[in-house]
Amino acid sequence: MSFDVKSFMQTVEAKNPGEKEFHQAVTEVAHSLAPFLEKNQKYVKHKVLERIVEPERVIIFRVPWVDDKGEIQVNRGFRVQMNSAIGPYKGGLRFDPSVYLGLLKFLAFEQVFKNSLTTLPMGGAKGGSDFDPAGKSDNEVMAFCQAFMSELFRHIGPNIDVPAGDINVGGREIGYMYGMYRKLTKEFTGVLTGKGLNWGGSLIRPEATGYGCVYLCVEMMKTKGQSFDGKTVAISGSGNVAQYACEKATQLGAKVVTLSDRGGTIYDPSGITAEKLAYVINLKGVKRGKLTDYAKEYKCEHSADKRPWAYKCDVALPCAKQNELDGKDAEALVKNGCTCVGEGANMPCTPEAVEKFLAAKTLFAPGKAANAGGVAVSGLEMSQNSIRTSWTRNEVDKKLEGIMKAIHEKCVEYGKKGDFINYVDGANIGGFVKVADAMIDQGVV
Repeated sequence: MSFDVKSFMQTVEAKNPGEKEFHQAVTEVAHSLAPFLEKNQKYVKHKVLERIVEPERVIIFRVPWVDDKGEIQVNRGFRVQMNSAIGPYKGGLRFDPSVYLGLLKFLAFEQVFKNSLTTLPMGGAKGGSDFDPAGKSDNEVMAFCQAFMSELFRHIGPNIDVPAGDINVGGREIGYMYGMYRKLTKEFTGVLTGKGLNWGGSLIRPEATGYGCVYLCVEMMKTKGQSFDGKTVAISGSGNVAQYACEKATQLGAKVVTLSDRGGTIYDPSGITAEKLAYVINLKGVKRGKLTDYAKEYKCEHSADKRPWAYKCDVALPCAKQNELDGKDAEALVKNGCTCVGEGANMPCTPEAVEKFLAAKTLFAPGKAANAGGVAVSGLEMSQNSIRTSWTRNEVDKKLEGIMKAIHEKCVEYGKKGDFINYVDGANIGGFVKVADAMIDQGVV
């Protein structure tokens, strides 16, 4: 039996029309797995990949709510429960106008592999809504979150599906949703992660994705005898992931020179220090302002047209959104001497960009590996909730660092080819094997 990527993808695209992000993610995994599947025929025989690309369950529901003017608004809610072979469904909720079924299927598919790589017993899922919190009052956000949870609560639980936050879903939104879940179920359980510290949350959870991305890059750079000390770092985004990637890189001796938002990119050649980062965290988290304010405050360049990748750097950490770094950006980074790229976001590099990095033998960590820190600490939050305890900041941070080292080792195990480590193949194959073996063990279900 053989596995043909072209015919496989034709079937996937025919069954999932118009879902370009999902097609992109599946294509990458299929190409990585093809040689492995040829050598390991049991996975072909059991049609494991054909089963993994089909969600176990997709839930779509309406979310009616009333705004501050007394007008009824209607949004659409989703939960894609992709795979539960190795544990309860786990994955974030995203509130953004760009949310549609294909986007969430891509994210849920990636989550299956990402969660597998963490070594924790978690399946993969993703969900959210096309609701946009921008410009909404706290009352309106609460009204939406309560309406959203009044349907979602039927489909989740501590041993079924444990959602977390994602883009535009932070502590405020998690709090509103958890309050409604607790009211409807009459239970206080670890069913959402990213909770407040005084009611079941974990230390290091806000920092986890950004820290984890840097920890993985540290391990990658060690293979070349390098470190973050003295390096110049370009980061995209200015939300949670970007902020804490910036913090950890700076703590390790690097100089972070860029951040970005919808309005453009700031370039601060003197470096975004701890003091400046505190300004960004307040600006984005409290004032919900724009980076143009940072440029005015610290008298640095702000460009509405340039991306962070136009500036010279040693390390690039795309931490904003999918497909934000294209082939031309990758060429510019390689030309300017960038030697390490870690995807802090989900699939922020286009296929063309990934090809450029691999061709140049740039250290490149895909999101399913580099972005796994957030869900890893979400898993640790679930563990703390289960045993009714709370670990110290240092304990959680050390566990996170250990998980990222384990992910790196798994990527090396399956991705090392001579003197080059293909982290894309390593992450895809390493994440696949654990889930695939569990699916085979459990039969055709």
